[in-house]
Amino acid sequence: MAAIEAVALDLGATSGRVVLGRIGPDRLELVEVSRFANGGVRLLDALHWDVLGIYRNFLDGLRRAAAMAQPASIGVDSWAVDFGLLGADGSLLANPLHYRDPRFVPVMAEVLGELGADALYRRGGIQLQAFNTLFQLVEAKRSGRLDGAATMLMIPDLLSYWLCGGAAVERTNASTTQLLRTDGEWDGELIAALGLPRPLFPALVDPGGTYGRLSEAVAQETGLAMGTKITAVCSHDTASAVAAVPAVDDRFGYISAGTWSLVGLELEAPVCSEESRAANFTNERGIDGTVRFLRNVTGFYLLEECLREWSRVAHAPIALEPLLAEAARCEARRTLIDVDDPELLGPLGVPGEIAQLCRRRDLPAPSSPAEITRCLLDSLAFAYARHLGAAARLADREIATVHLVGGGARNEVLAQLTADATGLPVIAGPVEAAATGNLLVQARALGALRGDRAELRRLVRAQVPTTTFSPRRAETRAWRATRSALADERPLSPERLG
Repeated sequence: MAAIEAVALDLGATSGRVVLGRIGPDRLELVEVSRFANGGVRLLDALHWDVLGIYRNFLDGLRRAAAMAQPASIGVDSWAVDFGLLGADGSLLANPLHYRDPRFVPVMAEVLGELGADALYRRGGIQLQAFNTLFQLVEAKRSGRLDGAATMLMIPDLLSYWLCGGAAVERTNASTTQLLRTDGEWDGELIAALGLPRPLFPALVDPGGTYGRLSEAVAQETGLAMGTKITAVCSHDTASAVAAVPAVDDRFGYISAGTWSLVGLELEAPVCSEESRAANFTNERGIDGTVRFLRNVTGFYLLEECLREWSRVAHAPIALEPLLAEAARCEARRTLIDVDDPELLGPLGVPGEIAQLCRRRDLPAPSSPAEITRCLLDSLAFAYARHLGAAARLADREIATVHLVGGGARNEVLAQLTADATGLPVIAGPVEAAATGNLLVQARALGALRGDRAELRRLVRAQVPTTTFSPRRAETRAWRATRSALADERPLSPERLG
């Protein structure tokens, strides 16, 4: 089998990148063609995504890729839950809303009051979060934003649609809508109960399928060959990242660490028990029909917000690496907070909210940037250990290794703390896990790779450098003592922390 060239359009909540891949049985080469900043845009009282700006940046990256290669395929992945609405003529009706817009919170309470949290969880096994697509669509119906809408496309489906004109929803991202049954099909009964129009939801496509071929207009604009395949990948970026985990068997836990941290296991079937619902675990679709049994945890968002505030006060950018080195020398486990505490998203900004939260919880408040950074890193490691332990119990699965992938794989301090807190070896890498998984699925769809996900992971192990962090016995004992001491503390809510 010969190597092929493909392009991954990999979009995160804070940045996007265009990555050219050259992939074959013994080759996995990634070249970053372009990168751009991303984020929410506030218009009057609503927080939106600048999806047209995102598309423009992707077209620019594709032009650059065309100057370097003639890729046979393009695949798009992004975050979950958010969507665009198309009119009957195929035009976008409005800029998609951002999942952090607060308007969905009261809608969730109302829907759960009508349908019941337990009944809703049994239908699809999806973690209850106010920004889930289900609640967003109910809000859109009540506010009139569904008027005139003919088709709903998730963000990567929308971008793929603009490249080729083919409208479909990829299954791994569709599973985050809370509108799929546990068998991975649209839940028509639930859609009807919510009063949503069934035609709004197009056909589902699996990873490795196709949306269509690059349109003539886009080919002319980018210099790519007309008819280039637009491949459906694992379009939820976490599903792509998990596809690229270099595991040797199924006894692994994963942490896909970025703005959000996704912490969990890869299973063959969903876990929809009442205990799982109470622990707020989710069952999302993954590569080859697997289930990503996981918890969403606030990731580097809090540290990113702290850096932004400290840089603003200092009138100069604050570098992360020296801060991490200083944080590593701070007292361990002095202050542990719930990184998902909604009180951390108040008007004071994250550093001020951390101090206020500690005062309310009667905890020693970190003051310097290094102390706050250590507090956040310790708290993340604590959350990772708790959630992985809960996942293993709920799924009756042994974990022998933890794979840390995504941007967080660069953070050696966090990787070592996670090894200590879990008592398990942590293998860090690949950093560009989502783009890697995106390209692997494209290569398999084009015939350049064969076999199941184990074969894809074998290639990652052979071609991508990783770093292993072994748990330090004394630190692991200290973490276990801390976890035991805090088990009955009110601030560490079992509903949030597993």
